[in-house]
Amino acid sequence: MLLLVLSALAVLSGISVVTQQILNANLRSALSSAVWSGFASYVVGLACMAVFALALREPPPGMGVLRQVPWWAWSGGLFGAIFIGLAILLVPQLGAATFVALVVAGQMLASAGFDHFGGLGLEQRPLDATRLVGIALLIGGVVLIRR
Repeated sequence: MLLLVLSALAVLSGISVVTQQILNANLRSALSSAVWSGFASYVVGLACMAVFALALREPPPGMGVLRQVPWWAWSGGLFGAIFIGLAILLVPQLGAATFVALVVAGQMLASAGFDHFGGLGLEQRPLDATRLVGIALLIGGVVLIRR
C-alpha cells in the first residue's frame, strides 16, 4: 500500500512538472521574456517554500551544519534554473509531450550513470542488462512520441 501511495505521489510530481512548464511558457508569451518568466516561477516557488517551512515550524539550519555541506550540494538551484529556462524556451517549440519525453530520457541516462558510479553520494547500483533494456525502451518511446 505504501508503494502505491508513493508511486501516486511520484506521478503527481510528474503532472506538476509538465503543468509548471506549460504555465511558464504561457507566462513567457504574456511577458515577452523567458528570463522574467523564469524569475517569476522562482519567486512564487520561494514564497511557497517559505510558507511551507513556517507551517511546519522548521528552524533554519545552524552555521555549523551549513559549513559541513559540500560545495556542490548548493548547486541544485543552478540546475533548476537551467531546466526552467530551457523548458520555457523549448516547450512552445517542441510541444509538451516531446519536451517531457526528452527530459525523462535525459533524466534516465543521467540517473543510470549516477547510480552506476555512485555519483554525488548515491549508493552504487551497477548497470545490468535489465536496466540497459529499460533505457533502450525509454529512448525508443521518445522516438515514437517525437514522430
